[in-house]
Amino acid sequence: MMASMGYPDARSLREAALKGQPVPSPCISICRIEPATGLCEGCVRTLNEIATWGTLSGLERADVWARIEARRAQAANPPSSR
Repeated sequence: MMASMGYPDARSLREAALKGQPVPSPCISICRIEPATGLCEGCVRTLNEIATWGTLSGLERADVWARIEARRAQAANPPSSR
């Protein structure tokens, strides 16, 4: 699903990491933290995810991508208010 919107699929990235292939950074050089959410407007990572990216293993990076994917899906389909 995410790959069709121009973002890598977290599952594919996890498989790549398991094969020892590099997991790309989600940074798109739009680096602004949204105060209401604490997430970067460009890559949808937390400050902690951004700060630790360079020290993460491939599998940990794939996990960050999975969280990004979940955040994007939640933003696209917010729960309906009742």
